[in-house]
Amino acid sequence: MGKRKKQGAYMISSVAEMYDIHPQTLRLYEREGLLKPSRTEGNTRLYTDGDLERLELILLLARDLGVNISGIAIILQMRERMDEMQRQMGEFVNYVRNEVMTRAQHATVDASRGAIVPLRRPMEIKKKQ
Repeated sequence: MGKRKKQGAYMISSVAEMYDIHPQTLRLYEREGLLKPSRTEGNTRLYTDGDLERLELILLLARDLGVNISGIAIILQMRERMDEMQRQMGEFVNYVRNEVMTRAQHATVDASRGAIVPLRRPMEIKKKQ
């Protein structure tokens, strides 16, 4: 793909040149909701490094894999959903980890008080059998 500087915002002509695409293609990607560059007060599009990473993925899908614009939109949407689910799972794992640690710290002589799942004592198990 194209080469870019470390950080900054890039105008549409620079991005088009870096990635060897027509500026109208970038405008199309914006109209279709695939890219969302910021705008200056003069309404000039400015592409951030994040926008360029997304553009690289779009171009990979379009050029190398032959995915059409509708397919690209679906793939990007699914990636965003997966990222959100992964974030939620991370929060859940942290919650469970904290809950286990809190219960373990509060468990006194009776270890079953700190258990997430109620523990049966060996005598209770023999009685039920």
